[in-house]
Amino acid sequence: MNQKTDKIKEEIKCFRIKTRNDLETFRIKFLGKKKGIITILIKELKKISIHKRKIYGKIINELKKEAQNKIKIFQSKNEIQNEKIPKFDPTIPGKSIEIGSRHPLSIIKNRIIDILTKIGFLYEDGPEIENDWHNFTALNIPISHPSRDMQDTFFLCKNPDILLRTHTSSVQIRYMKKHRPPFRVMSIGKVYRNETISSRSNFMFHQAEGFYIDKQVSFYDLKQTIHYLVTSLFGEEKIRFRPSYFPFTEPSVEVDIYCNNEWIEIMGCGMIDPQVLKNVNIDSEIYSGFAFGLGIERLSLIIYKMKDIRIYFDNDIRFLKQFKSEF
Repeated sequence: MNQKTDKIKEEIKCFRIKTRNDLETFRIKFLGKKKGIITILIKELKKISIHKRKIYGKIINELKKEAQNKIKIFQSKNEIQNEKIPKFDPTIPGKSIEIGSRHPLSIIKNRIIDILTKIGFLYEDGPEIENDWHNFTALNIPISHPSRDMQDTFFLCKNPDILLRTHTSSVQIRYMKKHRPPFRVMSIGKVYRNETISSRSNFMFHQAEGFYIDKQVSFYDLKQTIHYLVTSLFGEEKIRFRPSYFPFTEPSVEVDIYCNNEWIEIMGCGMIDPQVLKNVNIDSEIYSGFAFGLGIERLSLIIYKMKDIRIYFDNDIRFLKQFKSEF
């Protein structure tokens, strides 16, 4: 064993390292994980008797340190020699690489988040796979409501009912179960409905939801919030509130804007129904609130004056390049 280690020690000493390839050859020969000479010696220690193992273990460790020191000496010299040579940064994009652009739906989403954050709304996310209670029952949607039918909702299984959420209002229920008022919350994400794909509709779209609950929240608070949101998105357009019906709000209204010489519906909203508050154990005698929801795709069609919703999902680079200025 002594003759063997002495020979290895001499080999380490005499091995000439002039290039990085030499360095790698040296490392693999002596310190390689599988076939390195010193690595094999360490494995062979198990075969040596216990009283000799300590002695030879010390000799092998010294060989290992000599090999490691030789590597360090070369690396330190190499670094000194290369200090004057400009280092190449492989992370710098080449001249032929073009910087991409943000998707128009992401642009509108981020704009809505910025607008609502300024008036105290917090952002909350939620699951896209929901159960019946969060998606329908807690929102006061009756058993006989058409949206529960298979032709409108993508059910993943029945008994229990598990489905792809049809609106982001389910986030409203989840948040109210865990928190006590007052709070202002928004949520934006994908929702799914069994609709025919056309220039104006898709089976999947992005919906923005906002709700505010506190003591003595009024319909006036709702109108002021909607007015602020719409004017921030579209400028000083005419706004119209039309009476409507939603199971989870009372009273309920549709919001239209006058754009391109016509009235266009952009969202639904209303005062949260007291029954919804009761379903999440919030006292409707003390607290009240409002909620609103709008489709990101529809807003984007109006803002960017496009006619076909399907172009959002074509991944056409020529289309996306138009939005570089809004990155």
